[in-house]
Amino acid sequence: MRRQHNLFEAAAVFVAASAEDDEERMDEASGWVSPEQLSFGVGELACRAVIALARERGESPQTVARELLGLSDG
Repeated sequence: MRRQHNLFEAAAVFVAASAEDDEERMDEASGWVSPEQLSFGVGELACRAVIALARERGESPQTVARELLGLSDG
């Protein structure tokens, strides 16, 4: 029997695979949940990552998010 994956597991694998440029693993994770669920999970992971990094740096989440995307201040 095939193991069920939840949307957060799919998002974690998808994002890690994307960071490692692993198309095969990205495709695999994409098949575990619906596109809507994957999108929600990726958004939740991004939010949690920005919050954690902001706390670590002592900066606001907005500042960290803009820096990660290479956007100017403001």
